[in-house]
Amino acid sequence: MPPTTLEFLSEQVELSEQLNMGRDVMLEPQDLPGRYGRVVRAIDHILEVTRIEAALGGGWAVWRHGYAARLTQDIDIALPADRIEEFQRAASVSGFELLAQKPGRWPKMRHKQTGVQVDILPEGARPGTALKLAPTTIPHPARMGAEQGRLRYMTLSATVLLKIAAGRERDQGDVVELIRSNTNQLEAIRNDLGAAHPQYVEIFDRLVKSAEAQADQE
Repeated sequence: MPPTTLEFLSEQVELSEQLNMGRDVMLEPQDLPGRYGRVVRAIDHILEVTRIEAALGGGWAVWRHGYAARLTQDIDIALPADRIEEFQRAASVSGFELLAQKPGRWPKMRHKQTGVQVDILPEGARPGTALKLAPTTIPHPARMGAEQGRLRYMTLSATVLLKIAAGRERDQGDVVELIRSNTNQLEAIRNDLGAAHPQYVEIFDRLVKSAEAQADQE
């Protein structure tokens, strides 16, 4: 995360205002403002040349699916396992630098012009924490809303699944906000989670109760 400087805080305030004003028209990753939009377009160039499928997840997917106050500094993209090296080679000559990682860690890049970090979510990798790994692995991007040659947002169900699989408190907080913003889609999400793993349904049901309790207190 960038240092908390006055410049950084000013950028965050401006970004928040732009996102709030453009919420109804910023429907695709390519519509994101400022340096994040520039990074998306740089990624699109790579995807167009390589014909790789990729889906945008993380905080930006959470924002897109209804948590309007969610801001993030990184871009998280899911890639097919057998295309990651090809994507990295193309990225390394397209304005990105590959960041050194410890063995077993997921790949990361940095967009040189903007400084935005891009975290790669590899198909087949297992989310979770050091103390508790998820019972499932990251699906192929095509199963999460991706298409060839252009970055797309992950579907709502895929976003919730990966957030629950991550097993962190802040990710579960994102799910609570998504539940509150998508009450008409809870059954569909629950069905998709059940198809992935019963444990995810148990966690989701608990988070639904937390969302309902928060709504009752307001």
